[in-house]
Amino acid sequence: MKSAFKKLPSGKHSIDAGLLFAVTLCAAISTLLIYSITYNKVLETVGSSYWKTQAFSMCAGIVAAIIISFIDYRKLVKLWVVFVPLSLVLVGLTFTSLGYQREGADDQAWLNLGFIQFQPSEVLKLTFILTFAYHLSRDEEDMNKPLHMLLLIIHGMIPIGIIGLQGDYGTAIVFAAIFVFMICSAKISWKYLVAAPFVVAVGVAAMWFFVLSEFHKKRILILFHPGTDPEYIEYQQDLGLAALKSGGVFGKGLFGKPEDYITVPEIHNDFIFTYAGQVFGYVGTLGLIIILAYICLKIFGDSRICRDHLGKFICMGAFGLVLSHCIMNVGMVLKVAPVIGVPLPFLSAGGTALISMYAMIGLVLSTYSHRAVNYNVFYDEDGEE
Repeated sequence: MKSAFKKLPSGKHSIDAGLLFAVTLCAAISTLLIYSITYNKVLETVGSSYWKTQAFSMCAGIVAAIIISFIDYRKLVKLWVVFVPLSLVLVGLTFTSLGYQREGADDQAWLNLGFIQFQPSEVLKLTFILTFAYHLSRDEEDMNKPLHMLLLIIHGMIPIGIIGLQGDYGTAIVFAAIFVFMICSAKISWKYLVAAPFVVAVGVAAMWFFVLSEFHKKRILILFHPGTDPEYIEYQQDLGLAALKSGGVFGKGLFGKPEDYITVPEIHNDFIFTYAGQVFGYVGTLGLIIILAYICLKIFGDSRICRDHLGKFICMGAFGLVLSHCIMNVGMVLKVAPVIGVPLPFLSAGGTALISMYAMIGLVLSTYSHRAVNYNVFYDEDGEE
């Protein structure tokens, strides 16, 4: 049958320029901050290769996002038979001799292939968003039937469980957040929503008593009793808070003397927000939060104008990903959440992480650029099944 909706005029390609500009602005600020850390010799282990990698990854990410925006997301999801095995193999290799524990981390979640070092969970995030969106779009009408809901939950638990086995609990929580935002954007029954808090409570209790180590428990408990731990686990967060406060209202500027800046472990990565506070001050960090909030709202807004539920689910997965990263990272820096190793999107150092985030933005741009066509994922371009 013919589609009742018209395509965009031939040769036309619209793109959410506001979203792409906002993420690129963050990436550019990130490169500038990392260059400043190198210039000011705030952390001796951060050399010029870090800001050069970030700049190159930003450029590569922009190209990747634009290319993906031209590809119909409905065709991308059908390639799951390719990227699912690839993602699982890459994550599985972290459990072999190729996997390693990055300095300052407490999980073996990185892969060293000799010519490149990266975190396979970044690829798995994209894979999960695409496959779970596809699963939901196919099963939405029947999702509230017990067996169908069980299969959706199993689909969500697979990446959460694998990443949890690595010891990367922060990323496991991110996957859980993606799952929650996506499934709640579908036609889920209120009965499941009522039952969810009880299930979560049982899951949290099981994690506390059977999964978390004593060190992880102390990281959480110290938030309720600051200054009472003889091991001083809160040292990094206290330094981070001191660094934020030292910037005052307008900051110390990007270029000064090494002694002008407070050195915080992972200041270029998970704690880059503390350095932004030092150089840009309260006004600058507030500006960064506004930009990140704009990115989240823009992705959420794009989910509202998608012409099919598959596109909506992809956008909601991206929304859950960025929002959970932002809340957990800033909460960690402000000492209202435990140190859990979750980077700040588009700002923390990391080439593969930045490119994967751009790829995720590319998926959102694809739903935006193809929004004028209201085809179901199971129909071809002429609307025929």
